[in-house]
Amino acid sequence: MPDISRSLHALSSLTLEQRPNPNVVAEVSALATSGRESFLKLANTHHVLVRALDSLQQGALELRFVELADWARASLAEEKIRVRIAVQTLADVCDGLESAGCPTTVMKSLDHWPDVGRDFDLYTSADMHAVKEILCGKFRAIVLPRSWGDCLANKCSFNVPGLDRTIEMHSGRLGQGGEHVELAARVERRRVSRAIEGRTFYVPAPEEQLMAATLQRMYRHMFFRICDFANTARLIDGDCIDYRELIPAAKQAGVWHGVATFLTIVCDYVGRYRGLALQLPEQVRDAAGFGAEQFVVRGQYLRVPLVPQAASLFVRQFAGTALRGNISAAVRLSLLPPLASMAAVAYKVTGSNQGIW
Repeated sequence: MPDISRSLHALSSLTLEQRPNPNVVAEVSALATSGRESFLKLANTHHVLVRALDSLQQGALELRFVELADWARASLAEEKIRVRIAVQTLADVCDGLESAGCPTTVMKSLDHWPDVGRDFDLYTSADMHAVKEILCGKFRAIVLPRSWGDCLANKCSFNVPGLDRTIEMHSGRLGQGGEHVELAARVERRRVSRAIEGRTFYVPAPEEQLMAATLQRMYRHMFFRICDFANTARLIDGDCIDYRELIPAAKQAGVWHGVATFLTIVCDYVGRYRGLALQLPEQVRDAAGFGAEQFVVRGQYLRVPLVPQAASLFVRQFAGTALRGNISAAVRLSLLPPLASMAAVAYKVTGSNQGIW
């Protein structure tokens, strides 16, 4: 597996295809110890470590690659222990917040199940001061320094003893600039319960799950993780999406074109591995600006070109927000380009953009 493109292909194959691809399984089997460790690290970065290892173990057993099957089984067991501990601790935190009158919805992090993200994103309508009192008092959490972007988005990060990943709490707002107040209220109003590891969590309904994923991928990071394809394909395969609910809500939030593009990209990419495109309503395809053909591999990710693809979505969002008379949201959105420029300069000079984003 000589380069990152090949590794991303292998992970996509293991995660998205209906059955393990023998050629991919053989490639992983041939990797040296350092190569396998790099492969696991990349799978973890893309939040598909459990899913990839499960598929790899199945393929190794079918091909009678005994050593590879044993390695995958041991690695899988180790990761499941870490995930179980993290989920149980998260459940304690969520229960503590809920019982104290702070309704808490787990955003994105549990969409990856049986994997989890590298941090836990939570949303609450409660005041951030109340959240801090509970987390710092009951759970001895440490409040991490806030960046300019954190302040704009009204979010705060915490380290909780016993939890190996950060909790990022959003209060009353969603979006990179905290521009989405109505969508945030909608997330909490329509949240649903989900049982994981014997504990119950509140998570967004599928339509809000998609809008949250779109905000992250199409309006913030401009790159995809493989988990985005797997998570969304699961919703489409299970016929979980109510498009009559999704489309007007996304239009109201000013992100309909982004949602349609996100869904089209996912269907195009998954179709490459299944040999059959996922089915989308014609209205979704018609509203999409582009598909997975625009992807470029850079760094560890599949990236959407900033210009003109990602920029055009931002311009549509800003214009739609301003035309609807949402001045507060428009002002917040207008601050994002200069912050992004400052972050880019800071990264080139210091190698970090902490304190800005």
